[in-house]
Amino acid sequence: MTEPSQGEAMPEPTRCGFAAIIGAPNAGKSTLVNRLVGSKVAIVSPKVQTTRARVLGIALEGPAQIIWVDTPGIFEPRRRLERAMVATAWKGAEDADLLIHLVDATRGIDPDVRRIMNGLKGSGRKAILALNKIDQIRLERLLPLTAEMADAGVYSETFMISALNGDGVADLSRRVAALMPASPWLYPEDQIADISQRLLAAEITREKLFLQLHEEVPYAVAVETETWEEHRDGSVRIGQVVFVMKASQKAIVLGKGGARIKAISTAARTEIAQMLGRPVHLLLFVKERPNWQDEREVYEIQGIDWSAGER
Repeated sequence: MTEPSQGEAMPEPTRCGFAAIIGAPNAGKSTLVNRLVGSKVAIVSPKVQTTRARVLGIALEGPAQIIWVDTPGIFEPRRRLERAMVATAWKGAEDADLLIHLVDATRGIDPDVRRIMNGLKGSGRKAILALNKIDQIRLERLLPLTAEMADAGVYSETFMISALNGDGVADLSRRVAALMPASPWLYPEDQIADISQRLLAAEITREKLFLQLHEEVPYAVAVETETWEEHRDGSVRIGQVVFVMKASQKAIVLGKGGARIKAISTAARTEIAQMLGRPVHLLLFVKERPNWQDEREVYEIQGIDWSAGER
C-alpha cells in the first residue's frame, strides 16, 4: 500500500453498521427506508401491519455504508403471526448498532408508542427519536410532544422529519453515518437491499393486494413466488401463489369475472418489470390454505421466523 504524498489528504476510514428503525404500525418505517436508500426495497400501504419480516435496505453516506433495518410494527399481538412480527421487530432492534424510534407525530404518544418507550427503558438502550409527518402537524402541538418524549430519558437526540417529502431525512442520514462503527463495508457498493428477487417480487404482489383489498382480507393473505423461468429474449416468467384462508376470501381476491386478480396482476407485473429492468410475464393463482398462519413452511416462504411466534 503506497503512502499518500505530502499534502495529499488521507482518505476517511470506512464505516459500516446496522441502524434499526422501530415504531408502531403505520408510523412510516418502510416509507423512510425507501427514502433513505433512494429506491423501493420495502412495500408500503396505508394499512397497518403491512411489513411482516425484517427488510434490509443498504445506503451509502460519505465513507459510511448504512444497513437500514425496516422492522414490523410493534403493537399488542394476539395471534401467532402477530407475535412473530413483534418478536422480529425487537430482535432487529437488539442486533442493531443503532436504534431509531420513528413516531407518527400526528398520533402522539399512543399506547403502541408508550409500549416501545417502556421497552427501550427496560433494555437500557437509548435510541434516536425521529418525529415523522411534521408537515401534517402544527408547531404548537409538535413542540410539547417533543419535550414530553425527550423527558422520557430513552432518547439520545431528536430529529423532525417527513419520510414522505424528505424534510429532515438527509440530516438524519448524515448523523447516523457519523455514528456507525469503523468497519469495512459489508456489501458491494451498488447493492441496495439484502432480499432475493423472488421474495421482493412476492412482496410487491402482496403490496398490490393490500392496496386493492379491504377490511380483514389482506391480513389473511400470503404470497409465494413458486416458479421463476428465464427466457432467451431476456424476459422472465414468474408464477406466484396467493394463499387465502377461506373460500369467501378467495372470491374477494378473484373479483367478479376475475377482474380484481387481473388488476392486481397488472399492477404487480408493471412494478416487478421496472425493478428488474426487463419484460415480465406474471401468473397469479389463488389457493385456499385455511391454516397457513400456523404453518412453518409459509412463514419461511415470507422470511418470517416461525419460532418467534411461540408464546
